[in-house]
Amino acid sequence: MGIWETMDFTSLDADIQELIRESVAVRKNAYTPYSKFKVGAAVRCADGSISLGCNVENASYPAGVCAEVTAIARAVSEGKQKFTALAVTADQEATTFTTPCGVCRQFISEFGDDMPIYLSRTDMKKVLRIKVKELLPLSPFRTNDTETS
Repeated sequence: MGIWETMDFTSLDADIQELIRESVAVRKNAYTPYSKFKVGAAVRCADGSISLGCNVENASYPAGVCAEVTAIARAVSEGKQKFTALAVTADQEATTFTTPCGVCRQFISEFGDDMPIYLSRTDMKKVLRIKVKELLPLSPFRTNDTETS
């Protein structure tokens, strides 16, 4: 898999299609009174379950939370720390995809840099597949078993 691999939604495995559908559905719950830019995320946990998240804005901009962070933090709060795929949905121009912001890229990389991320618009026609390490190159992979001095 290389960087910027775009494919048709219908060509994806059923479990990835489900993950994207879930990210589209949870996007509707986003709280975006300022930007009006709704984002949904769904992360597939190693046990097969799916954790959902949407963006939640705040008048104090830094206090807002991105969809990707919400989905992963929810999974972690339920005792899950291993993930196999992440789907992120947002509407943007028909020729582009919304990628995770820099903070989200760092947050996601904490749980592995080889995880595929599927980026989609709500029409789910085309999907961009990329790996965390391609979104955040040269970042060290972090695990919970890192040595401390």
